[in-house]
Amino acid sequence: MNDAAIIAPQRAWGKGRLVAKSERGRTRIAELYQEGCAKIRLPKTFDASMEAVLINSSGGVTGGDRLEWDFEAGEGTELTLTTQACEKIYKASAGTASIATCISVAAGARVDWLPQETILFDRASLSRSLEVELAPDASFLAVEAVLLGRKAMGEAVHAGLFRDRWRVRSGGRFVHAEDLALADDIAGLAARPATLGGAAAFATLLYAAPDCEAMLSKLRAMLAPVVEAGVSHYKVGGCDKLVARVAAVDGFALRKILIPLISHLREDASVPKVWTL
Repeated sequence: MNDAAIIAPQRAWGKGRLVAKSERGRTRIAELYQEGCAKIRLPKTFDASMEAVLINSSGGVTGGDRLEWDFEAGEGTELTLTTQACEKIYKASAGTASIATCISVAAGARVDWLPQETILFDRASLSRSLEVELAPDASFLAVEAVLLGRKAMGEAVHAGLFRDRWRVRSGGRFVHAEDLALADDIAGLAARPATLGGAAAFATLLYAAPDCEAMLSKLRAMLAPVVEAGVSHYKVGGCDKLVARVAAVDGFALRKILIPLISHLREDASVPKVWTL
């Protein structure tokens, strides 16, 4: 047998870690580590917060690739995490890609997890997880948006696998858990009225913070004109949280909905600069 025929394709692997601390009233680096295709860049900010831009230098994700991100926000820090670009999940010839993110938010700290959209290509295979540990008075905003292909490019997702697992704890107690699975006939699932009703773009927004109730009425008013959207408010184990779901015809329409919502929950601060319309 030809040796070349039994050599497995090279797979991308990366691990990034960032720990933030409070020093002289500003959020500073306490620890920064990056390995493989996982890169972290820290653009200059003009307030007390820190913004970290995550980069997958492999240029996309396919079957068998693995990415791990680990973040800690120390007491009193303010950290925004975003990505340089949309993460493209390409067709998998073999294996399932894995992206695991762990975030810890200490007392009085805030983390905004705002990656740009994940774009699924036809026959992509991805398993993704988000694990979050919050102090009881910490604040956490997470927005994850997914596009089933790029409509402007004439792309569509017919089949594949996409798993997304969220686990959020506050003070050691579960306050949010969800599992999403789109498998095999993704086009058929997306067409059903009880799932996406034919929409090609969707997002989940989670906000856990002491001021959730004060944010709720305006958030609902902003979503009122959007047919495929809704927001709920819960109090779980002493933790306040808002959960919003949004679906749209394409990524551009979805982003136009999400940007005002994110800005509102960031106390009218803009979205990260790498986000553009």
